[in-house]
Amino acid sequence: MDGGAANYNPRTVEEVFRDFKGRRAGLIRALTTDVEDFYQQCDPEKENLCLYGFPSEQWEVNLPAEEVPPELPEPALGINFARDGMQEKDWLSLVAVHSDAWLLAVSFYFGARFGFDKSDRKRLFNMINDLPTIFEVVNGTAKNNPKEKSSVSNHSSTKSKANAKPPPAEEEGLDDEDEDEEDEDDEHGETLCGSCGENYASDEFWICCDICEKWFHGKCVKITPARAEHIKQYKCPSCSNKRARP
Repeated sequence: MDGGAANYNPRTVEEVFRDFKGRRAGLIRALTTDVEDFYQQCDPEKENLCLYGFPSEQWEVNLPAEEVPPELPEPALGINFARDGMQEKDWLSLVAVHSDAWLLAVSFYFGARFGFDKSDRKRLFNMINDLPTIFEVVNGTAKNNPKEKSSVSNHSSTKSKANAKPPPAEEEGLDDEDEDEEDEDDEHGETLCGSCGENYASDEFWICCDICEKWFHGKCVKITPARAEHIKQYKCPSCSNKRARP
């Protein structure tokens, strides 16, 4: 296992960040949209398994690399062993935290390998830090606005789903006119897709889950505006697949 790096060596800050975003998207998909498949693959009866994310936004559960040292830093080893010994939510959160740590390790490995200086490393970290962590996405805490959840719950009708726009950030606290322009850019940045973790974009179709109240890009959950018109109660893939664990 080479972490997808055999013929892939990002050399600039922008390339490393694209690599980070691709791997991150794959890991988020494993822990949210594809969580049932991921759960089944992490059989505690198997050997030490790792969760890999690839620049292509794909994920894989596999054994660690055999060579020492490996081509890239390795993800947390043996994630499957704790699967049946913890609540599913806690286990997924634990894997998410270790996945966040692995992503940083891979990005800064590239930075060290290709001689990023202090300013490049700082710029790379700031780009990474502007995105919510996988842990935040998996636990639904990526939204910065504490009042946003109550606003979301008021938009659960079929009509509002057809409009498919997440609620804007609360306008309270914007009394200072000097901050208006600055806050305008952040309004939509506080609403994040529960599948890919990316920010809200005004030209994209969104839909809200009536169970967990998370917003999703329509393309991420394969829901079109026309289909949304006929959905009385929408359940995201994670909520649809939830079942009692032994």
